[in-house]
Amino acid sequence: MKNIQAVTIVGANGTMGKNVAAIFAAFGHAQVYLISRTKEKSIQAKDKAYKSVRAESIKERMIAADYSELEECIRKSQLIFETCAEDWNVKIDIHNRIAKALRKYKEQKIICTGTSGLSITGLAKLYPDGQRSTFIGMHFFNPPYSMTLCELTPTRYTDRTVFKELFEYGKNILCRTMVEVKDSPAFLGNRIGFQFINEAMQFAEKYKYSGGIDYIDSILGPFTGRAMSPLVTADFVGLDVHKAIVDHLYENTNDYAHNTFILPEFANRLIEEKRFGKKAGEGLYKTIVHDSGIKIRQVFDIEHGYYRNVMKYRFPYVEEMVSAFRVGDYEQGFKALINNRSQEADICCGFLLKYILYSLETAKAVGYDLHSADDVMAAGFNWCPPLALIEIFGGIKEVQRLCAERLGPSILTSKSFCEQIGEATSSRYDYRRFIKAEY
Repeated sequence: MKNIQAVTIVGANGTMGKNVAAIFAAFGHAQVYLISRTKEKSIQAKDKAYKSVRAESIKERMIAADYSELEECIRKSQLIFETCAEDWNVKIDIHNRIAKALRKYKEQKIICTGTSGLSITGLAKLYPDGQRSTFIGMHFFNPPYSMTLCELTPTRYTDRTVFKELFEYGKNILCRTMVEVKDSPAFLGNRIGFQFINEAMQFAEKYKYSGGIDYIDSILGPFTGRAMSPLVTADFVGLDVHKAIVDHLYENTNDYAHNTFILPEFANRLIEEKRFGKKAGEGLYKTIVHDSGIKIRQVFDIEHGYYRNVMKYRFPYVEEMVSAFRVGDYEQGFKALINNRSQEADICCGFLLKYILYSLETAKAVGYDLHSADDVMAAGFNWCPPLALIEIFGGIKEVQRLCAERLGPSILTSKSFCEQIGEATSSRYDYRRFIKAEY
């Protein structure tokens, strides 16, 4: 798709808006119009956008505007990208404005939404029949400069030729890891990722007398194949955003993991108190800076309801794993995990096995092949992909054995689990890229 020379970003002052604008400008070499409520907000977004891709040269390609200039910006653009708040009423208002502006132009324009989970088909219905064929979900991950995943979602109205061209544009021009996904709540990456994160949050509440939040994060740290431990990730994303995603999944899905999408009460309480995480200065974690300049990392103590210093947990199985990884013996490292039957090792092993199963199950339901689960988790979360994790566990038969032994009959009643694992093929990803010799 070589004719995308100009792009209009609606909602450009948001975190994703300004970052996606930078991707179109830097990789797509497009003229990018940034639309916000006020031009001042768009100017601020522009100033931050080029820093996100570390390319000051793209500033001249970005033009700040406000909603009074929406029609003119759309006239000049071949692609309109909406990335406003994840609120249905907000989306309706914005897309009605875009649809009204589009009625004035005869040429075909692509309309994309960056929603992280709302119905693409529902949003497409806001447009007249003639405009629905070029409406497509285009979900980038944050921060898009380093997280290259882009989930592309068609609707039943979508012109497949246009969809294929946009897919190739994302892959070859924007340098994205493109994955086609079905129009399903939270799509594929977030459904897998936030299932894991929210269950970790539930376990933090369950084990609050053992330490809670930092206890669970220490059990599921970088040595398990993720750049950030799960609850640190929730703080980075924002607890309010996390809540919106898991609440939406709980209300609109009904698979075997349904109850793992229930947000724990302590998290709801933090959200009510506006403790959203990193962007608010405090959430599950916070950092205190003393007058001396020394920074102290603190964590919310679920049991007592206040912040305390983060503890440095030391678990024997982690010590063995990290020691083995440091000399490149990944097989021995995971044997140390499997053979250790402490409470912490059992929690860790159980989480990784459930991650494999849920990823493969969800990939068949929401994606189009098992490799799509690998792509979304590697490129969207920087987590060790499920197919690669099967390899490091010792292969399909060993994973089947461990699932039967550790997860019990309640999760293995469906034949589909054995079918999913049995269908698993070798990963295109090297697990050594994700497994860290770090606590």
